[in-house]
Amino acid sequence: MPGSSQRKGAIRKKPRGNPTAGSGGRVRRGLEGKGPTPKAVDRTKHPAHKRAKAKERANERERNRRPARKDSDSTVEWVYGRNPVVEALRAGVPAAALHVAEGTERDARLREALLLAVEHGVSVLEVPRAELDRVTAGGAHQGVAVQIPPYEYAHPDDLLDRAYAAGEVPLVVALDGVTDPRNLGAITRSAAAFGAHGVLVPERRAASVSASAWKTSAGAAARIPVARATNLNRALKSYKDAGLMVVGLDMGGAVELPDLDVATEPLVLVVGSEGKGLARLVRENCDLIVSIPMTSATESLNAGIATGVALYEISRRRA
Repeated sequence: MPGSSQRKGAIRKKPRGNPTAGSGGRVRRGLEGKGPTPKAVDRTKHPAHKRAKAKERANERERNRRPARKDSDSTVEWVYGRNPVVEALRAGVPAAALHVAEGTERDARLREALLLAVEHGVSVLEVPRAELDRVTAGGAHQGVAVQIPPYEYAHPDDLLDRAYAAGEVPLVVALDGVTDPRNLGAITRSAAAFGAHGVLVPERRAASVSASAWKTSAGAAARIPVARATNLNRALKSYKDAGLMVVGLDMGGAVELPDLDVATEPLVLVVGSEGKGLARLVRENCDLIVSIPMTSATESLNAGIATGVALYEISRRRA
């Protein structure tokens, strides 16, 4: 109309303020960015992430398998004394060389050690007695010692691969706080006897496959792999992710061994130390805790014996 400042056809501006329905305010908010896109390697379903994880597992496996240096006496094990040497050779310990001190009397035990060495293809070296004194740190070697090479540990995943390759239900024995190599040897022997696919030990504060463990295993360490984990709890969680039940063996278990209905399922049997039993975090990581019923007159079983009893029951149920 005449005198009006609004020109005909001009677009009127809406007053400023909160956007109303239909104004596009909510649309603008919806179009706002949600931050930078995560890198491909950080997205769990992206192939780059899977490749990175596979590389990380391969690197850990290589670290566990890396052999010890061989340029120092500290990297080898020595079994010395006539009876221990004969027992080690009988058990099939993978000896590197049999050392005999010069001038040593050839009695029946030494002759047997020499025959076993020849039978197993072990080289025989005659050395000065002072050399045996040095490598055995002055031990009672009786003029004979056998050198054991460093053990080559498997990776925890190798134990599952072994089961799957055989078309069998996985059974792994994991040790928590078992520091006596003789117990490790006895458990390895039971694991081989009752169909387990391997033994898992922590890298630290645990028994290693030493000459003593080799002897106690009666050669079983050559037939069944022993794997080493940098972190036991992480390895147990990995097994759980792969579909295995984690069963702890402990005196205070709520389930008694004869009632272990999951014995026929993929299983990890975790054995604690004799004194402290299972560590708290390991216990929390277990799906259930099982005990061996005993008379009140018996307080506890040696870790090696307890493992053998449990493995026998699992094997019986799987037969």
